[in-house]
Amino acid sequence: MSRTAASMSWLPWLLTQWPSSAISLLLLSVVGRQTGVEVVQAVVCSRWGAPNNKSLWQDGDVVIGGIFNLYYIPSPVEKDFIKLPHYEPCTGYSHVVSFTLPFFSCGLRLDLESLKYMYAMAFAVEEINRNSTLLPGVKLGYRIVDGCSRYPWALCSLTASMPHSASYEQSGETSMPIPLLIGASSSTTGIILSRILGPLSVPVISYMASCPCLSDRLKFPNFFRTIPSDIYQARAMARLAIRFHWTWIGAVLVNNDYGHLAIQVFQEEVQGKGVCLEFIETVHRETIMRDARRTALKIQASTARVILIFCWYTDAKKIFLELAKINVTDRQFLASEAWSTSDDLLQDLAISKVASGVLGVAIKSSTIPGFESYLRNLHPVRRPDDEFLREFWEKEFGCSPGDTPSFSYFSSPLKKASLLPCSGTESLDGVQHPFTDTSQLRVAYNVYLAVYAAAHALHSLLSCPNRDSPLRNISTCSSPNHIKPIELLQQLNKVNVTTPQGEMFYFQGADIPAQYDLVNWQNTPEGPLKLVLIGRVDGFDVHLNESAIQWSTGSSQVPVSVCSESCPPGTRMATRKGEPVCCFDCIPCAEGEISNKTGSPHCERCPSAFWSNAKRTVCIPRQLDFLSFNETLGITLTTAAVSGATVTTAVFVVFVCYRQTPMVRANNSELSFLLLLSLKLCFLCSLVFIGRPSVWACRFQQAAFGISFVLCVSCLLVKTMVVLVVFRSARPGAEALMKWFGPGQQRGSVCLFTCIQVIICAIWLSLSPPVPQQDLGFQGSKVTLKCAMASVVGFSLVLGYIGFLACTCLLLAFLARKLPDNFNEAKLITFSMLIFCAVWVAFVPAYVSSPGKYVVAVEIFAILASSYGLLLCIFAPKCFIILLRPEKNTKKYLMAR
Repeated sequence: MSRTAASMSWLPWLLTQWPSSAISLLLLSVVGRQTGVEVVQAVVCSRWGAPNNKSLWQDGDVVIGGIFNLYYIPSPVEKDFIKLPHYEPCTGYSHVVSFTLPFFSCGLRLDLESLKYMYAMAFAVEEINRNSTLLPGVKLGYRIVDGCSRYPWALCSLTASMPHSASYEQSGETSMPIPLLIGASSSTTGIILSRILGPLSVPVISYMASCPCLSDRLKFPNFFRTIPSDIYQARAMARLAIRFHWTWIGAVLVNNDYGHLAIQVFQEEVQGKGVCLEFIETVHRETIMRDARRTALKIQASTARVILIFCWYTDAKKIFLELAKINVTDRQFLASEAWSTSDDLLQDLAISKVASGVLGVAIKSSTIPGFESYLRNLHPVRRPDDEFLREFWEKEFGCSPGDTPSFSYFSSPLKKASLLPCSGTESLDGVQHPFTDTSQLRVAYNVYLAVYAAAHALHSLLSCPNRDSPLRNISTCSSPNHIKPIELLQQLNKVNVTTPQGEMFYFQGADIPAQYDLVNWQNTPEGPLKLVLIGRVDGFDVHLNESAIQWSTGSSQVPVSVCSESCPPGTRMATRKGEPVCCFDCIPCAEGEISNKTGSPHCERCPSAFWSNAKRTVCIPRQLDFLSFNETLGITLTTAAVSGATVTTAVFVVFVCYRQTPMVRANNSELSFLLLLSLKLCFLCSLVFIGRPSVWACRFQQAAFGISFVLCVSCLLVKTMVVLVVFRSARPGAEALMKWFGPGQQRGSVCLFTCIQVIICAIWLSLSPPVPQQDLGFQGSKVTLKCAMASVVGFSLVLGYIGFLACTCLLLAFLARKLPDNFNEAKLITFSMLIFCAVWVAFVPAYVSSPGKYVVAVEIFAILASSYGLLLCIFAPKCFIILLRPEKNTKKYLMAR
């Protein structure tokens, strides 16, 4: 099917769609169709009001198209849902004039920045035509139209200005298809243009459409751009937020692909890095005044001190004006490239206090040699067909250039009076004006690059060897009059050239290598804000000079924007239920855990040999802990042991002094002296358990304990046995029994019982003795040094043997408790052994459950308690009689029944 037939087949569908049919008009116009276009345009564009049909054109062998938003912003009328929606006509010009329609505000003016972009395209084309090496013998032309900041006008205006228009045919232009379009100042328009022109392979080179979605070559194979994808600026902003620890941020975005996709990339970049968005406010250009007021109140009420704004500079200005009305001056703004370099905002004194300190990502600035001179030499006399320049001239100089009547700005009743003719001396040369300022060309340079990319692609396509030879291969050569868009598209994909400024330029798919400037809005003595370069972005790398930044606070201190202050070292973050992760409480670390950095999400446990300090910020070696003579517990136990030994010695002295008295002699004085000696050893052996454990101390303390107590209990056992035998000897036939319990046998029995314990201890200590060991099981700031029982069996045998002797002694003493005697020693032994057994029965669970050094204290306490029990129960009554009741210390009293 031919291109004509294919285009004609779409007409019925075009007439039934809205607003897609407006888009289709562009498709028809770009490919040069004339048939049916006027009909479709009349049907569709009538809904949107009269488009701005002004254009700037220059004829040539190859004509490229351009679309710029020279006028803005058409205001929508009130929607009453009775008739189809439509906008006021996109006509008129005013730099400062504004008027109000019902429910909407409208300010229509010629955008000087966009006017500069348009002339950057014209300058580039003229510069290329003067270049003898680029496109030699081929004159490049252009046709530039106004997009009016809305895609319906962009499409209708471009349609109205294409070659099928009768007005252009009358002006002498040729009807030639446009093989390439430079335009789309917005991502939405870029998507529309690319999708409609994609089936025809007509390349679209945008200078401002930065939506990441346009990098998809499967969906947009014919789209190119000279501005980086928003992925890079959104990630740069995210990295700035992370770098300055801004974890609580508000976001304002325009309701289109630019805003939504940029904030999506921002959120993806900060995910998992502790940055949260407190709010996301969306503004619509159709209702910007109402949305700006709502957004300003939201910013005022928020706790976030950093506000991210992704919108067009006109929208940002409305928001700043509303913030100025309610005096919100303590916010730090992050600016997207769409408004970070706007002179309109920088020069506005009404918002200078609110917007001071703005930190923004900006399109990389470059220079275009000769462009300033080109702008200053512009004059309506030399460009009589340039309606845009005429309007600019009328506004700036207040006169009408040439003999052409001044442009009618608005329809009645707002029609302006005709202007007086200009004198001819008006000139831009030598005048300081934003229009002629080329110190920081950003978007204009992108337009310049787009034209050169198109020129190099055309050059590659038209560079045919032996072009003038009649034998050239026509099938492989293109001519200016028969350029196929798909061939031009293929050449654009291969463009890799050096710009006149010496920079390498090439496309990576649809994109160019990402480069941005980082800018800061700083105060000046004169009042307006100035733009200061503070860093750059290369791809995903951010290079920033922090010392050059002037923050919104007016100081060099980085603003703080957090939902919760960072947790200090020694604490951890605990999120609040139902709130973002950036809102949290700070919980102190538990004992044995630390956090040594600010904002730690969790505490780390110290190694086993270390413990946390008091502030829980660092792990320190555990202090070596053992029962020492210097601490209170050690002193108390030592005092008790020494006192016991002293009392035992005193009793011993008393018994020695009164050894000839009946009380001492009647109670087996030899065993009594041996018992006192063993009790003294029991008291003294407890001192071996106090102090720093060593190899020999661990061995000696258990042996001393076991042998001393066996000696003590053996003496009691033998004494009890002697008491039973003595009272049994009075019976007939019992004389033979007494010879087995004479003094020698008593000493031998005590020695035998003691030797058994000595053997048990010797075997235990030789095979598996207790050894000093650090006890890390008890979690605390101290590590206990104790004697570890390498063999529980050995220790159990020692205790078991003592327990066996004690139980035997208790049983025998119990049997002898009622023997007739005025002073029954068996009864005293029974009481003492009851205390002894009770102490050591209670000792076992206490010993097992006690932590650290208290294990040793429990054992010492059992030794002392049982020793004091034996001493007091057995010897206290005797000493009482010997010292205080001497009248009872007689044989007669003791023998009384």
